[in-house]
Amino acid sequence: MNANPSITALLDKAVAGQRLSPAEGLALLESNDLAALGRAADEVTRRLHPEPYRTYNIDRNINYTNVCTAVCDFCAFYRKPKSPEGYVLSLEEILEKIKETVALGGDQILLQGGLHPEFKLEWYEEMLRGIKAEFPQVNIHGFSPPEIYHFTKVNKMPLRTVLERLKAAGLGSLPGGGGEILVDRVRAAMTRGKVMTDDWLEVCRVWHQLGGVGSATMMFGHIETLAERIEHLERLRQVQDETRGFSAFICWTFQPDHTDMTDIPPAGAFEYLKTNAVARLYLDNFPNLQSSWVTQGLKVGQMALLYGANDMGSLMIEENVVAEAGTVHFLTLDDIRNSITELGYEPRQRNVFYELIDHEFTPRAELNGSRLPRLPILS
Repeated sequence: MNANPSITALLDKAVAGQRLSPAEGLALLESNDLAALGRAADEVTRRLHPEPYRTYNIDRNINYTNVCTAVCDFCAFYRKPKSPEGYVLSLEEILEKIKETVALGGDQILLQGGLHPEFKLEWYEEMLRGIKAEFPQVNIHGFSPPEIYHFTKVNKMPLRTVLERLKAAGLGSLPGGGGEILVDRVRAAMTRGKVMTDDWLEVCRVWHQLGGVGSATMMFGHIETLAERIEHLERLRQVQDETRGFSAFICWTFQPDHTDMTDIPPAGAFEYLKTNAVARLYLDNFPNLQSSWVTQGLKVGQMALLYGANDMGSLMIEENVVAEAGTVHFLTLDDIRNSITELGYEPRQRNVFYELIDHEFTPRAELNGSRLPRLPILS
C-alpha cells in the first residue's frame, strides 16, 4: 500500500529533520500505513545512529515491595497494604540478586516497588547506601516518578530535597515507569492515589536539573485515544526541550490479563510497531528508542529495530510486573545478540548512559555534568 500524498509529505518532513506538530503526529497515527511509517522511522533512526551497531544492556528488575497504596486497574502486580500476599525484600535479599546480576555481566539494577505507606526516606537511603557499599560499580536505576512523588507526601518534604538526598545516597538514574498515558483524563479513569501528569513530569524535570539522566515510557492500547497518545509524546518532548535529561523512550502495549481491565482487547503487533514508529518520528529530541520485547516477544521486538528503535533494551534477568499480567517472554543473551546480528548490525552492550561497555569503552560526553549529548532542537 502506498501512503497518500499528505502522509507522504509528513513523512518526508520528519525524515528531513523538521519537527512535526501534534496535528501532524495524529495524522500519522491515524494513517495505519505501517510500511510507510516503518520506512520513515528507520530513516530517522539511521540518521541519528549511523553507527554499524545496535545496543542492549544487562540488568535486573528488582521489585523491593509489591505493597502499594495506589489502586491501578491495569496492574496485576500490586497488593494492598494489609494483603497477606504483600512482601518487602530485605537488603540481604536485594544484595544476593545484585550479586547474581553482576556474575552474569550486568552493570545495573532497575529498582522499583509499590507505594509503601510506612517507609520514611531514611529507609530508602539506607537501602541505596547498602547497595553502593557492596557494589559501587553497579548503577541504581531506581524509583519511578510515582514513587518519588509518594516519598514527598509521606515525608512532607520538597521534591528537590528528596531527589538530592536520594542522589547523595547512591541513586544513579531515574526510570520512567508509571507514565502510562500522561493525560489526566486517562490517569483519573484508571488510577486512584497516584501521581497525575504535571507532577510526574515535574519529578523528571527536577531530576534532570540536578544533573540526572532518566528514561521515559508510555503504556498504550487501553482507554486512551490516538490524540492522547500524541499528547503524551508532546508533553515528553516539551520537557526534553527544557532539560535534555531523557536518555531513551520505551513504549509497550497494555497487558490486560489478571487485571481489572480484562474486558479490553489486547493491542497487537501492528499497533505496537505503528506507535513505536510514530514516536521515533515525533520525538525528534530523544536520542534513543528501546524495543519492548518483554511485552511483544522476540520477533516483534526484533522488528522494532526496523520501526524506529535502535536498542533492544535489557536482557532483564528478572521481571515481575508484566509477568503478573500473564505475559512472559524470556530471552537469552544469545537471542538478543542474534536478533541484532540477523538485521546486519553488530550487537554491543551499553549502560544506562548509552556508553558502550563491552569491547572498548566509549566515554560519556561531559556536556552539562552527566547529561547526554545534546541533539539539536528541530523546528
